Amino acid sequence: MSRLKRIAGQDPRAGFKAAGRDCGTSVPQGLLKAARKSGQLNLSGRNLSEVPQCVWRINVDIPEEANQNLSFGATERWWEQTDLTKLIISNNKLQSLTDDLRLLPALTVLDIHDNQLTSLPSAIRELENLQKLNVSHNKLKILPEEITNLRNLKCLYLQHNELTCISEGFEQLSNLEDLDLSNNRLTTVPASFSSLSSLVRLNLSSNQLKSLPAEINRMKRLKHLDCNSNLLETIPPELAGMESLELLYLRRNKLRFLPEFPSCSLLKELHVGENQIEMLEAEHLKHLNSILVLDLRDNKLKSVPDEITLLQSLERLDLSNNDISSLPYSLGNLHLKFLALEGNPLRTIRREIINKGTQEVLKYLRSKIKDDGPSQSESAAETAMTLPSESRVNIHAIITLKILDYSDKQATLIPDEVFNAVKSNIITSINFSKNQLCEIPKRMVELKEMVSDVNLSFNKLSFISLELCMLQKLTFLDLRFKMLPEVLYRIFTLETILISNNQVGSVDPQKMKMMENLTTLDLQNNDLLQIPPELGNCVNLRLPPFHFEPSIVFLTLYICCSLSIRTLLLDGNPFRVPRAAILIKGTAAILEYLRDRIPT
Repeated sequence: MSRLKRIAGQDPRAGFKAAGRDCGTSVPQGLLKAARKSGQLNLSGRNLSEVPQCVWRINVDIPEEANQNLSFGATERWWEQTDLTKLIISNNKLQSLTDDLRLLPALTVLDIHDNQLTSLPSAIRELENLQKLNVSHNKLKILPEEITNLRNLKCLYLQHNELTCISEGFEQLSNLEDLDLSNNRLTTVPASFSSLSSLVRLNLSSNQLKSLPAEINRMKRLKHLDCNSNLLETIPPELAGMESLELLYLRRNKLRFLPEFPSCSLLKELHVGENQIEMLEAEHLKHLNSILVLDLRDNKLKSVPDEITLLQSLERLDLSNNDISSLPYSLGNLHLKFLALEGNPLRTIRREIINKGTQEVLKYLRSKIKDDGPSQSESAAETAMTLPSESRVNIHAIITLKILDYSDKQATLIPDEVFNAVKSNIITSINFSKNQLCEIPKRMVELKEMVSDVNLSFNKLSFISLELCMLQKLTFLDLRFKMLPEVLYRIFTLETILISNNQVGSVDPQKMKMMENLTTLDLQNNDLLQIPPELGNCVNLRLPPFHFEPSIVFLTLYICCSLSIRTLLLDGNPFRVPRAAILIKGTAAILEYLRDRIPT
């Protein structure tokens, strides 16, 4: 009875008002009854425009069943109900919360994401036990000062609001471990942030930050810092002193130089793609002893230093879409699992080698370390492929390399003389990238029995015609467009789809299951708002050695006959789940996460 007296001290009506009279059908009585036992109430997605009084007063008022039946067993005594500790009212239409929030002082989790809240009530200060607060995807313009009273708060999610500044005293949240302020309108980060000494993860992406405070290095426990999609031109050198930092995201900023990292011995991932970095020097690399992932795509790099070989732990290196004309042969000594080179004017590696994948490129580079140098004929062949030819058609590339190359011409149509030049020669690769094509050249069908690799990236394609389905041996396709064309789902021989940096909004997992040979799907930096859980079935599973009922056997076989995706890249999309913590674990973890969310 002590708990009831305590609540009664807050509300003189406590114990005299029956619950359920104002709930209507929005909150079933069975749900309230279960919540009194478990201490958890989930009202997500119920189209609520306000929180019913019976929810706020769930631990104050006499439950409805007490009025109907006054005989209770030992396990049904309503006065021994559990305090509500977890309340989820996300995905509704709430525009405000009342000060009745104070009637739930035992809350440790409050989840109100995806509503229309413009403010939080001052009564939030009384939730002193709160450990997790999710107010993401609302319309908050400012945070109440009372939020700084939540000294036990460990997780605070404020992403996708309209915040322009951070409340004074925010640094008093000394137990905060996970803070997400992404997709707001912040222009500065106060130096006082450095007092958040327990912070492990900080997400500041998609704001309007032009700088970071030098004091940020005082966050001694920070492991994950995300500053993607801001206006950063420089990084304070003090950042290099963050000894615990493991993941650093600086994509889509205005950086011209990489910082040095003398103290970041634990740094495992560094993402600085889509900046304006022109130079990579030994000083930038020599301290990255633990680095696993280095993303340098879409910059202005002209060369890669020999010191890249210092990164002996490196597994993924993305150099795509730079101005690199050659690679150090010593790069072949690294134990890379993934190396991206597309979109560079390379003169020392044939396109057909690059198309074969990372291991073939590394093998080629290692072979060059042992040789005195490329033979004269090989040098001529490589130069013929990559340098602009004096003639309109590169005949040498057709005969020697089996490549029909008409790239980087800014052409709106591929001239007939390009196809006529093939004659009786065998062509395995087509490169029409970096032009102004609005549709796929119809004469590509003439090569349908030979071509396996097609590069149509950096054009103006808005759709793909069915002629592409007629390419019988197509295994590699590089495209850039706004939507995933239906025709792709019909090319069952495809093994690789590179569709990053576009505006693709959705994929159809049911149609994708027909693409049994697909192993690599790159959907990075698109407009995917959600990832269908069924995509998790896009992996081959072995039948366990047990006997099943017939219906279960059919279900298992259905999964086993689906495609076997080994590489699924989803970074840089606006979806909320899977979270970044899942994405960084790789393809297997993503597919497992998706499978677990398929409705049974």
